[in-house]
Order: sequence, then structure tokens, then C-alpha cells
Amino acid sequence: MLISTAHAQSLGGGGGDFLVQLLPLVLIFVVFYFLLIRPQQKRMKQHKEMLANVRRGDRIVGNGGLMGTVTKVSDEDDTLTVEIAEGVRVQMLRSMLAEVRGKGEPVSKPPKKKAGKTETAPADDAAEAEPAPAADGEKTDKT
Repeated sequence: MLISTAHAQSLGGGGGDFLVQLLPLVLIFVVFYFLLIRPQQKRMKQHKEMLANVRRGDRIVGNGGLMGTVTKVSDEDDTLTVEIAEGVRVQMLRSMLAEVRGKGEPVSKPPKKKAGKTETAPADDAAEAEPAPAADGEKTDKT
């Protein structure tokens, strides 16, 4: 008599136990998504945008810690020519950039010269400018 009563109790309530066992797994997945997966996808998207926006004149840092200035960007093979010291240039894969430290100015085309007109150089305003501030040890004539 004891055995048949135990069997009857375990068979009747089996549907609710499955949901209770599945709920912690679902909660763990939700926590992982919001704490790990979503922020990583956001960082990857920002990194792709950064790589796409690298221009000549940008100060960059490579994954190995190498710092330099971009002198040439090649879109065909995704390489950059980076000047790491004066006269020392290396080629680097675009995907190996860690960060862009300083943005360079966008490359602008020089103005076209019109035939028959000559451009005049701007007047030197250095004479009209204020004198440079004196060093700590120097005295000035101002009273």
C-alpha cells in the first residue's frame, strides 16, 4: 500500500518541476547576455568604426604598443604606412590597431591656380604681433 501511494504522488506534479529546473538556466543566460555578450559586441562595433575611420595624420597605437603617425592608408590590402620616428616608416595591418590617440586633419586638395592670375603671399603680421612673453630670468620694458 505504501508503494502505490508514492507512485501516485510523483506522477501527478511532474509538469511544474521542469519549469522550476529550467528557470535558473534562463536567468543565467540573461545575466551573461547583459554583462558579457552585449558589451563585447558594442566594443567590437566601435573598434570596426575606428578602423574604418583611420586617416592620414592620425596618431595611432598598435597592438604591440608601437606608436606612430599614419602617413599612408591603403584600402586595397588594408595596410597602413606608419612613421614611428623621423624617416622610419613601417607597414602595419589595419586590423592590428589598438587605438587612435589623436585625429589628424582631413586631407584637403590644394586650391587650383587659375591661368593669368598670380597669388600673393599673405603679409607677414609678425611685426605687428605682440612680443613674446619674457622668460623667468628676463626683465621687460613694461612699467
